Amino acid sequence: MSAALFSDDFKPAPYWWDHVPRPDLAGKSPPARADVLVIGSGYTGLHAAIQTARGGRHTVVIDAEAAGFGCSTRNGGQISTSIKPSYDALARRHGPRRAFDILKEGRNSLSFMADFVRDNGLDCDFGVVGRFHAAHNAKQYEELAAAVKHQPKGLEVAAHMVPRSEQRREIGSDGYFGGAVYEQHASIDPARYHQGLLDLAMSAGAEIVAHCPALSIDRDGERFIVKTPRGTVDARDVVVATNGYTGGLTPWLQRRVIPIGSYVIATEMLDRALVDELIPQNRIVSDTRKVVYYYRASPDRRRILFGGRVSLSETDPKLSGPKLHADMVGIFPQLAATKISHSWCGFIAYTFDELMHIGRRDGLYYAMGYCGSGVGMASYCGMRLGQKVLGLGEGRTAFDDLSFQTRPFYTGNPWFLAPSVLYYRWRDRNG
Repeated sequence: MSAALFSDDFKPAPYWWDHVPRPDLAGKSPPARADVLVIGSGYTGLHAAIQTARGGRHTVVIDAEAAGFGCSTRNGGQISTSIKPSYDALARRHGPRRAFDILKEGRNSLSFMADFVRDNGLDCDFGVVGRFHAAHNAKQYEELAAAVKHQPKGLEVAAHMVPRSEQRREIGSDGYFGGAVYEQHASIDPARYHQGLLDLAMSAGAEIVAHCPALSIDRDGERFIVKTPRGTVDARDVVVATNGYTGGLTPWLQRRVIPIGSYVIATEMLDRALVDELIPQNRIVSDTRKVVYYYRASPDRRRILFGGRVSLSETDPKLSGPKLHADMVGIFPQLAATKISHSWCGFIAYTFDELMHIGRRDGLYYAMGYCGSGVGMASYCGMRLGQKVLGLGEGRTAFDDLSFQTRPFYTGNPWFLAPSVLYYRWRDRNG
């Protein structure tokens, strides 16, 4: 039955790669010496590299896989204000002033994305389409309405409520209890965007070396010696931009990020009239479940791209695809006979305090832990990180100096993920 759900041209790879395949940068070796070595060629690493290369630093970016192989080209292409904890929750932890500043950074990241795409002329299907954030029960609708009505002063965003009786103007489903529209949230083609960043970095003089993992990092006075299979790089500064793919190379960081697989499917080509019925305003969509679903129409409005967490542990996208399909049909019964053309997975990085972190540890610069909001915030934090490397005051953020938490006995393997998913699913079902 599951096999029948896949189209004849099914690909276990991101839909985005059909139009923008991973670039062929094989065969190159890194130089023996650099001012800045960036480990990781996703949004964080490339934005940092753009800053340092434009600032006159000889910058080299290395990646264990093809450039942009990770979640930077595997995400759903949704951009928000990025910060998950509420003002009240942050104020209890950090005080009202710091809470304000942290939430303001989320607003800053959204504005930065629009300005950066425009100012650099990137062709990446960027659009301020708005988000419909759907309430999965009546209580969640009331909580959303209260949050929209009582936004912290100075942090207001354009938003309005849509009651259940009117939600068909936003979504072709009766499976929700209304929701909120956040008017300034945006969509993007993540692979086109990544390719644009890659082009900008190389135009600024950065060298990109793919399929070249960092094997070790050693200190040599004020400099670093980074070993790779293709030679050793002597670098003044090293940027770690590995996010959900952070491993044993940097054990201190590995203990502080939780890699979580986020699974996505794309439907086969649909009639445009059906897509217009399902997502009439071309919004990006998410819902109030803790184990969240997120979905949208493809940029050409011929497919639905549907993502979420459907297994207790990491699994093959060929196995997750039918499960996502079933959840999608639960929301959109109109898609029951629709087949899956693509199914894939990318690793995000969660943190124990649900905040992103940026800083310097043992001389290494890092930014990571975007908690599923990585398109905007990885871009923004990568830019700020590059400014920090250059010694610029504007690189300062509200995330600086926050305690980067871990837990006893956690070494990077999220053994607690399965029971957590079970608990949150139970909570979602029971309100």
